[in-house]
Amino acid sequence: MAIELRRCPELAYDRSMTTMNIHEARAHFSQLLEAVGRGEEVIIARRGVPVARIIPEPERPVERHKVRLGLFADQVKVVDPDWHLPMSDDDIREMFGDEFVDG
Repeated sequence: MAIELRRCPELAYDRSMTTMNIHEARAHFSQLLEAVGRGEEVIIARRGVPVARIIPEPERPVERHKVRLGLFADQVKVVDPDWHLPMSDDDIREMFGDEFVDG
């Protein structure tokens, strides 16, 4: 459903702006935002008197975080390259004693 956005002849300061009354703005808010998204400025009026102006948000460059590879290079030391392999019962006994050994 498309709504008709009208020019506002009552406004002396800028006759090129679109105007809507409050009831129309409420009923067709998503279309109103689409118009603003296309770059239009919209005046919301109450009984023909402007009460608000909706303007497009200026485009801002998207800030991207720079990826720093090697941030922890030379700060992490792998003591045992086989740390992920299962430990033997003897290794467990040596580290923790008999209470954690199966069997």
